Amino acid sequence: MSDDNHQGPKGVEYSSLTAGEKEGVQRALKRGATRRETMQMMVAAGMTAAAAGSIVTAASEALAMTPKKGGKLRVGTALHGPDDTLDPIRLTSETDYGRARAHYNSLIQLSDDIVPQPELAESFEANKDASEWTFSLRKDVKFHDGSKFTADDVVWSLSRHLGKDSKSVGKGLMTTVKEWKKTGPYEVKAICEAPYADLPAVLGEKHFKIAKADTKDFATAPGTGPFKLDSFRPGVGSRHVRNDDYWREGANVDEIELFGITDEVARVNALIAGDVQLINVVPPKSMSQVENAPGVTARSIPSGSYMGICLHTKHGEGNNADFVNAMKYIMRRDRIVKNILRGHGTAGNDHPINVAYGVDFCDALPQREFDPDKAKALFKKSGLSGAEVQVAEVAGGVTDTMLLVQRECQKIGFNLQIKKVPTDGYWGAVWQKTAMNVTAWNMRPTATIMLDLSYAPGAPWSDTGWENEEMGVLLAKAKAETDPKIKHELLCKMQKIVAENAPVVIPSHRNIVDGISDKVKGVPKLALGGLGASEWPEFVWFDG
Repeated sequence: MSDDNHQGPKGVEYSSLTAGEKEGVQRALKRGATRRETMQMMVAAGMTAAAAGSIVTAASEALAMTPKKGGKLRVGTALHGPDDTLDPIRLTSETDYGRARAHYNSLIQLSDDIVPQPELAESFEANKDASEWTFSLRKDVKFHDGSKFTADDVVWSLSRHLGKDSKSVGKGLMTTVKEWKKTGPYEVKAICEAPYADLPAVLGEKHFKIAKADTKDFATAPGTGPFKLDSFRPGVGSRHVRNDDYWREGANVDEIELFGITDEVARVNALIAGDVQLINVVPPKSMSQVENAPGVTARSIPSGSYMGICLHTKHGEGNNADFVNAMKYIMRRDRIVKNILRGHGTAGNDHPINVAYGVDFCDALPQREFDPDKAKALFKKSGLSGAEVQVAEVAGGVTDTMLLVQRECQKIGFNLQIKKVPTDGYWGAVWQKTAMNVTAWNMRPTATIMLDLSYAPGAPWSDTGWENEEMGVLLAKAKAETDPKIKHELLCKMQKIVAENAPVVIPSHRNIVDGISDKVKGVPKLALGGLGASEWPEFVWFDG
């Protein structure tokens, strides 16, 4: 709830009161004072009755939204598998992200409006050209084993992303960083090869969590997070109990059980039956079922997240430009958004950036339209009469989208076969390993980060193994550029290159649609992924 919405007629606002004054009003209400008695107290102090009434209303609402402690939260996610991990540099799914968010903290946390905020860093600042960043660390933080958090833990954790031999899936975002350097017991510096204005936003991403220095076994590693790990079985689930020695207010529920329910029908039914209280990826066709069920809500948040089709350059036809372009022209993008996503998304244009990225989005690029005649000619030119795509429901609506594409291909004489594969273990067994498959991406804090993760030459998370030398040059310039106008021009060039050349088809961007029990409050609204970009563990609480 925003306090700023409540004000009295003479400009007296609840938000303008000091913390002590707010606490005084709330304390009176907590003590049992009636609304009238509290207003009389404020009028006696010189406030008008109208202003006092407005402020008491705001205070009552704020008090009602104060988190309560207690309860066991069960969370069912859409993906899990044998590759589930608690190693921050190897996280791959929203199940991993949520588990890691319960267990660890990061230097930087992103607010709901995607603004970097201090977390384990108490403050941060850059030098004049953003080529060096200094992070002052909190001194009151302890790991779950009782040991103190210091600069050594930060330097060790973040240095794991550096170098060509790093196993980090996010190492591409750290190529500009030359060194993480300890400059005091509670201070570190990032020394960069070039200006890097995006670094704080990068550090708010899921893979840059801070573990204890020299950790060898992440299945038993202590974290600094709001919950301690009680048990964890990859591909099965985990149990987390509240960290009563947490360094800030949080960890409201007593216990979290987190596990995958990969069947979308079973996942939705579990929410409606009350077997779980949170789910991610509510399928579009189940939206009305959730909306009409008592006690649960389907929450839809506009986002740059997307689903797509990958044509691998090493395992398949990703190097056949005619085939790639035929697949792009056979997409009925508006129909996918309207009929399959039920309006909870926007049309894609074969690159990962959409209007949700604000000024980073290049609106000058023409929208690719459905053109079956052009697709037919390109399929013929490609020399292919058919192909197979492996499909798992990695995002809501992916399977139905592929069935629609199959029907359109049939109409022009192209035989597109769909091979349905299990969602369990998909990212380890199918993605990046077969000729043609589907993908799903969460939105990232900036367009530069998104493009760097997925389209930089040699990117560990490249969907297709596609490499483009010019993309590497432009990305390096964009990461170093501090002039917004020049940066926008660089981003437009990259979006155009990807849309016209990369062997990835992006027919639509999807809203983040979560299923939430009406008893659960506090789920963040950060649009970078399901359940508040997996920021939920620290903030959720039960009301009633």
